[in-house]
Amino acid sequence: MDADMETLAAADDADLLASDGGEAERLEAEAQADLLRDRLLLAVIKIATSEGKKAGMEVSDPVVACIADLAYKSVAHRNEHLMGLLRTFSQQLKGKEPASEKKRKKSSKKDDNVMQI
Repeated sequence: MDADMETLAAADDADLLASDGGEAERLEAEAQADLLRDRLLLAVIKIATSEGKKAGMEVSDPVVACIADLAYKSVAHRNEHLMGLLRTFSQQLKGKEPASEKKRKKSSKKDDNVMQI
C-alpha cells in the first residue's frame, strides 16, 4: 500500500511540473496505468500464494513474479483484442450510416421539387 501512495505522490509532483495541459493529462494517464498494473500484479501474487498454500505448497518468489507478469500480459492482450473488435464494429456502423443519410437527402430533394410545382 505504501508503494501506491508513493506512486500517487510522484504523479502529483509530475503534474505540477508539467507546463502543457496535454502533457499533464498524459502523465496522469500513465500514472493511473502504472497504479492499475501494480494493483493487478499484487492481486495475482496474493492469489498465487494463497492457492499454493491451499495445495500445501510454497511458491517461490520468482515463480510468483512470473505468474503475475503472464497474467498482466494476458490481460493486456485481451484488451487489445477487444479494442480491435470495437474499432471494427465502429467502422461498420460508420460505413452504414452515410448510406442512410444519402437516402434521406434524396427523398428530401424530391419533396422540395414537389412543393415548388
